[in-house]
Amino acid sequence: MSERKQHAPEFIAKVALQALKGEESAARLASRFRVHLTMIYQ
Repeated sequence: MSERKQHAPEFIAKVALQALKGEESAARLASRFRVHLTMIYQ
């Protein structure tokens, strides 16, 4: 069984800022950054 990824705080902040800008949909951001859609909403 694989372990969960631990993302760096800098990466999380970058994804969060992109989500707050609202220029792309959450689904597109999740795909682009290769994270689960739930992470975008959290």
